[in-house]
Amino acid sequence: MGGVIAIVLILSLTAVFLFLTLPDGNAFNARVERIFVENDALTAEAEIKLLEILALSGTAFSETLTSYRIVIFVLLVFATALLIAALVFLVMLVALNRRMAQIERSGIQVSSLLISRDENTVYLNNMGFKLTEAAMETLAVLAEARMDDDVLTGAEIESVISGRSKEDCEEAAGATRIKRLRDTLGNQMISELLVKNIARRGYMLAIDKDVIRVI
Repeated sequence: MGGVIAIVLILSLTAVFLFLTLPDGNAFNARVERIFVENDALTAEAEIKLLEILALSGTAFSETLTSYRIVIFVLLVFATALLIAALVFLVMLVALNRRMAQIERSGIQVSSLLISRDENTVYLNNMGFKLTEAAMETLAVLAEARMDDDVLTGAEIESVISGRSKEDCEEAAGATRIKRLRDTLGNQMISELLVKNIARRGYMLAIDKDVIRVI
């Protein structure tokens, strides 16, 4: 707020300085009028015509100076609006970055996670995400593991989905399923924070198990 006030004050002072230093629009007309008064002996037609031209030039000069004042005023208002908009955008960007950092530190605050197998859709805080059948299977396995407070390795995820023993499954196969799930969710922030990768342990959903429902 202080920055906005400072910008407005600086531009206001600049506008006042410019308007005060601009010459008077009637200065030229005053000089022409003085020529008329001091040279009343100029009666020839050519001399009178010259004085008329001078008078018209003074009027044109006055009108031009008035238009300059208007242009300067509009430009100053426009510059003020741009600077204020830039400052507000900067403040919003800083606030958003702080909010994002806070979310990254605390994780996603999920009040409900409903997995609908029939619809191949997951509802996260009432926001629906359409998933592929493979991604739905991966998410369902992670949800069931989270309700049991388990952390699954990639091989264990592949084992549950494929029905084979863990020894016959590769870690990379489960990691690929996790990657496809994240890609299907689309939003990088949601997918990265929702599906946590715990070093040397495996994968889990970083949400409260009490909010999970599978239908």
